[in-house]
Amino acid sequence: MAQPAKGPADGPCSTPPVGDGDSTPGCHPVDEKLHPSRLVPAALQHIAAMYAGVVTPPLIIGQACGLDTVAQTRLIAAGLLIAGLATILQTLGVKGFAGNRLPFVNAASSAGIAPILAIAETNAKGEQLPAIYGAVMVAGVFCLAVGPFFGKLLRFFPPLVTGVVITLIGVTLMPVPVKWAQGGDETHPDFGDMKYLALAAFTLVVILMFQRFGRGFLKQVALLAGMFIGTLAAIPFGLADFTSVQSAPLAALPTPFAAGAPVFQPAAILSLCIVMLVLMTESAAGMLALGEICERRTDGRTITRGLRTDGIATLVGPVFGGFPTSAFAQNVGVVSLTRVRSRYVVAVAGATLIVLGAFPVLGAVVNVVPMPVLGGAGIVLFGSIAVSGIRTLSEAGLDDSSNIVLVAVSLGAGIIPLAAPTFYADFPAWAQTVLGSGISAGALVAVSLNLFFHHLGTRGSAQGAAAALKSP
Repeated sequence: MAQPAKGPADGPCSTPPVGDGDSTPGCHPVDEKLHPSRLVPAALQHIAAMYAGVVTPPLIIGQACGLDTVAQTRLIAAGLLIAGLATILQTLGVKGFAGNRLPFVNAASSAGIAPILAIAETNAKGEQLPAIYGAVMVAGVFCLAVGPFFGKLLRFFPPLVTGVVITLIGVTLMPVPVKWAQGGDETHPDFGDMKYLALAAFTLVVILMFQRFGRGFLKQVALLAGMFIGTLAAIPFGLADFTSVQSAPLAALPTPFAAGAPVFQPAAILSLCIVMLVLMTESAAGMLALGEICERRTDGRTITRGLRTDGIATLVGPVFGGFPTSAFAQNVGVVSLTRVRSRYVVAVAGATLIVLGAFPVLGAVVNVVPMPVLGGAGIVLFGSIAVSGIRTLSEAGLDDSSNIVLVAVSLGAGIIPLAAPTFYADFPAWAQTVLGSGISAGALVAVSLNLFFHHLGTRGSAQGAAAALKSP
C-alpha cells in the first residue's frame, strides 16, 4: 500500500472545500485542517457514534448510587465535559508529553462499570461515590506510572497480533448495536419488538444507499445522514423521545467534589487498578489500529503519550465526577468507514462534547436519536473495525502454519466471553476482570503465542516469522 505524502511533523495543513480525495499535496491526512463544510459534518458523525457510549457509565452508576434527577444530569454532564477535554488533549497534544495526535477519542469506558457497581454495593448510600472516586484517582496515578512501559513493549505487537486485536474489537462490540437495534433496554416489555428492528433495518438501508449511490461529500457523511433520516422516520411512530430536552437544565457546570471528598479503600483501589490495566491494553490496541487505518506508524512514544492522556483524565476526572477514561473503539470505526482521518475533526468533536457538558439541554437534543437508529448505524460502524483487522491479518503471513494457529487460538479466546458470558464465573475476581473482556483476553493470548512461536528460539518458516515480526 502506498504511503501518503508526509508534510511537516504534526503540522496542520488546509484543504479546499471540495469532495472526496481532495488533500493538500505534501500533507498527511491526519494533519489536514479541513474546510468547515467537511469538518463539521464529520465531527457530528463522531458525536453521534459516541454519545450513547459516553453517557452510559454515568447513567448506570448514578442509578446504582440512587442519585436524583438533578444529580444524575450533572453526572452525565461531567462525563461529557471530561471526555471533551481528554479528546482535545489527545488529538492536539502537548508536544513530547501528552496526546498521540491521532483522530482518537477518549471517554469513560463501560469496561469499568461492573467493578464500580461492586464498590457501590459494598458501601452505604452517600458513601458510594467518594469510595469510587478515590479508587479511580489512584487508578489514574497507576496508569501514569505504568504507561511508559507499554510503549517499550511495542515490538511484541506486530501486525499478526494487532490484526487479531483489531478484529476482536469489532467482533466483541457487535452485541452493543444489536441491543440498541432491539430497543436498548432489556428490562422493557417490548424489547426486541418488530418496530425497533424495522427502524434499525431502515437506518441500515439508508446508510447503504448513501454508500452505494453517494459521491464525494455525501458518501463521507453516509452514517450521519442515515441516523438523521432514521430519526425523522421514527417521529411519526412515537419512537423519538423529546422529554429529555424538556426536562434538561439549560446549564449545569460541574462542582468539584460535589459528592464529597474521595475515600481510599484498598480493595476498591486494587480492583480498579486491574481494570486500568485492561483499559490500557485496549487503548494501546486502539492506537495501533488507528495507526494502521491512518497509515501513520504508531511507535512506542506515541502510545506512551496516549496512555499518559488516559492517566491524566482518569486522575483529574473524579474531581468533577468522571470515571476511568480510555479509548473509544466506536470512533475508530468512524475513521475506518469515512476515511476522514484528520485529527482536527475529532478535536472539534471534543470541543462539542465540552459544550454539551456545559449545556445539558444541547446534549439532550443529541440524545433524541432513538436507540434502534443507533443500532442500525452501529452494525456498519463496528463491522468496519473488524474488517480493518482482517485487512491487517491478510498482510501478516498467514501462509505459515504457526501463524494460522496463533490467530485461531487468539480469536477463540477472545470470543469465549461473547459466546459464553458465564464461562469465567468461578475464576478469581481479578481473572474475571482480565479474561472477561474479549479484547484483553485475545490480546493476552496473541502476545503470549507470538512470544512462544517467534521470540523463544522456536524454528518456524522464515517467511512466517518475518511477517509476524514486521513492525506495525
